[in-house]
Amino acid sequence: HLVESGGGSVQAGGSLTLSCAASRSLFSINDMGWYRQVPGSQREWVASITSGDYTNYATSMKGRFTISRDTNRNTVYLQMNRLKPEDTGVYFCRARLINNYYWGQGTQVTGSS
Repeated sequence: HLVESGGGSVQAGGSLTLSCAASRSLFSINDMGWYRQVPGSQREWVASITSGDYTNYATSMKGRFTISRDTNRNTVYLQMNRLKPEDTGVYFCRARLINNYYWGQGTQVTGSS
C-alpha cells in the first residue's frame, strides 16, 4: 500500500517535494521509483532508488530532481527543483518486491509559466 502526497501548483523555477509512504518496511522492498503521466501519454519513469540507496534518473530530470528515502518513516521522497511547465503531470510512486509491482494513487503536479 503506497500513499503519495505533496503535489500542487508551482511557478516555473519553483520547488516541490513529493512523499510516498509505504505500509511496510522499505528494507523489504527491492526498489522504489517515481513515474509521471500526462493525459494521452504513457506513464514515464522519472527516478528510482534501490534498497542499497543507488539512485538513477531520467535524463531530463537529472540535476533537478533528487530521490531519497527515510527507512525510519518508510517513506520515499522526490525533491523537484527548477520546475518547468513540462514537468506537469500526475506523479505515481511504484514499489517492486521481487517480480511484483505496486502503485500508489498518484498526486498532481502543475508547473505554470
